Amino acid sequence: MYQQKIHLWMQHIPFAAISQWIQRYILLTIGSVLFALAYSLFQIPFNIVSGGLAGIGIIVNYQFQVPVGMFIFLLNMPLLLIGYRYLGGWRFVIATLYTIFMFSFAIDILTAYPLVSEPITSDLLLCAIYAGVLGGIGGGLIYRAGGNPGGTAILGRIIERQTGLPLSQVYLYIDGTIILAGGLVFGWEMVLLGLLVVFIGGLATDFALEGVSTVRTATIVTDKPEQLSQALMVGLQKGVSHWSITGGYSGQTHTMLFCTVQRPQVNDLKHIVAMVDPNAFLVVGNAYQALGSQFTSLRKR
Repeated sequence: MYQQKIHLWMQHIPFAAISQWIQRYILLTIGSVLFALAYSLFQIPFNIVSGGLAGIGIIVNYQFQVPVGMFIFLLNMPLLLIGYRYLGGWRFVIATLYTIFMFSFAIDILTAYPLVSEPITSDLLLCAIYAGVLGGIGGGLIYRAGGNPGGTAILGRIIERQTGLPLSQVYLYIDGTIILAGGLVFGWEMVLLGLLVVFIGGLATDFALEGVSTVRTATIVTDKPEQLSQALMVGLQKGVSHWSITGGYSGQTHTMLFCTVQRPQVNDLKHIVAMVDPNAFLVVGNAYQALGSQFTSLRKR
């Protein structure tokens, strides 16, 4: 009797959803700790301000000895309340609150009890590079898990919704102002280091979100669509799509082929196009990801 009830109960447990939830919060935890390491090891000890509430926290910590993590946590609370109204309700608040708590707690713990007894490096340029890489990967993992690091990330999205300004432009205004404030307090050479952290962090975030791009797309305008399509499908083992187009200048009708290949296949693609139709027009572009068909399965996402 009890075994049957347990069996029925087990059948109704959404194990896939639980597994996805666990994976999400593992990513949020790792991302938050990496983000905190970037600040505790490389930015707070050397007063490198790179924007965000953490940047303001570094200035406040220098002037009034307020712990950076506690400052970040307290200032995020009103932003979370506003974010609840504008950015997605409880699902947004819970994931973001967890990320903010882990990030703030980790910063203060790692600052009070550093992992190393001596600084890893005293070279400010290397500190900025390390901070950008660590913080960028951490931020990328947070975004990948559907989280939000809070602070100016929340404020920027709210301003974007209310004003219609592009999000990148909003971040530029907010973080630029904070970095300039850091320059006023710590010296203008620190502004360049802060900008370097932002730049490298952006690259590292893209890497954590999308990985290294190994996919290329080819657009080919040709008057030999059948021969070229067949040659590409046989030679590259990739599918080809095509449709008719009309040249805007000449008014003549051509066929456009579209093909997605791996990066090592680009030279083979150029060779095939040159052999079959030397008069073709070829454009090879960079793609972040290719999902489905002969590439990564969509079911794995």
